[in-house]
Amino acid sequence: MRCRATVWLALAGLCASGAVHADAQEGQSYFTLMPSFVDDDKEAGLDDGVSGGQIGIGHAIDRHWNVEGFFMFASPDGFPGQDESGVGVDLQLHFNRESRFTPYVFLGAGYLAVERDDGRNRDGAMIGAGAGFLADIFGSSNVALRTEYRLRSYDLFGGEDLRDHMFSLGLQFPFGRAEPPDSDGDGVADPNDRCPGTPAGTPVDGFGCERDSDGDGVGDTRDRCPNTPAGMAVDADGCPPDSDGDGVRDDADRCPNTPRGARVDAQGCELDGDGDGVVDRLDRCPDTRAGARVDVRGCEIREQIELPGVNFETNSDRLVAGTEAALDDAAATLKRYPDIYVEVAGHTDSDGAAEYNEGLSLRRALTVRDYLVRQGVEAERLSVRGYGESQPIADNSTPEGKARNRRVVLRILER
Repeated sequence: MRCRATVWLALAGLCASGAVHADAQEGQSYFTLMPSFVDDDKEAGLDDGVSGGQIGIGHAIDRHWNVEGFFMFASPDGFPGQDESGVGVDLQLHFNRESRFTPYVFLGAGYLAVERDDGRNRDGAMIGAGAGFLADIFGSSNVALRTEYRLRSYDLFGGEDLRDHMFSLGLQFPFGRAEPPDSDGDGVADPNDRCPGTPAGTPVDGFGCERDSDGDGVGDTRDRCPNTPAGMAVDADGCPPDSDGDGVRDDADRCPNTPRGARVDAQGCELDGDGDGVVDRLDRCPDTRAGARVDVRGCEIREQIELPGVNFETNSDRLVAGTEAALDDAAATLKRYPDIYVEVAGHTDSDGAAEYNEGLSLRRALTVRDYLVRQGVEAERLSVRGYGESQPIADNSTPEGKARNRRVVLRILER
């Protein structure tokens, strides 16, 4: 009875000090008070009954684990003046800590002492294991009902191990500040977690969001290009896009607007097999000799630049619609080689008077010259001459031949 009175006085003082808050959550401490029914080992020769209890001081280490120090006491009937007292430590595994019903299991060890009025005092080690649960049945009071079963094993008298079954029922009082919950277990408390559903094991930043080391907006675990330069636009895989679909990402593509399907080199530019500056896709003369000057079709420029398809209305110096493409190509070629000077030479077939045809060919040559100037070719590089019917290249007796003779060409001038 001496031990029992001492314990109750200590508990009264503990309950009166400090405010309690909530059922023990991660980071909180708690104390518990539980009377116990002890089913003693038959070899002990004691009467079963509610002969004592236990108190505990514990701490919630994390979401699942508690460590608890305990003190147990009992004054069982069976031997006159027998008091039992023990101290120990339990390691508890909790399930569903955040719910209103929390089961747990535990394993512990300690030291048990027995005092008797007849002087047969004993003490020694004890071990224990068991299970219990906490139930929040008091609502806003934040005090939990706790019930527990403990199997206690000890040997104090040099005989066989004794095993007692202890059934305890009492209350648990939390105190101290609880750690805020971290539902996804990423180390960032829910109130500060801007990405609350982060998959387990994902590295996160201080806001609970997946790390994005290169700052491109794609998390590291999904980023296939983890070292993207700052500020560069990326696709869903964290890689710079390939806007023209040529297989070379935009950050390395020196020719970003390559037509779809074109063959390109490692820099994303179309292939130019003969190195003449005209890509293979457009090169009609793919084996031009090295260093040769070529037109926009990739063909070598020799004595003159042909203007295929440049036609005029009958007996007129006005261009037929649709003939501008050849002149545009010619202008591009001339701008490509600013050292080339040409004579815009006009020719006709043999129909009509020779003097008239000479004037007509000159007017047509002037039309071509003016068009080229409008396209950006310097006028001083273009001289004009009309040859009329004097230089045929085909038989004027046939319609086909006459069509070939009605032409304008650009003759290269020696400087």
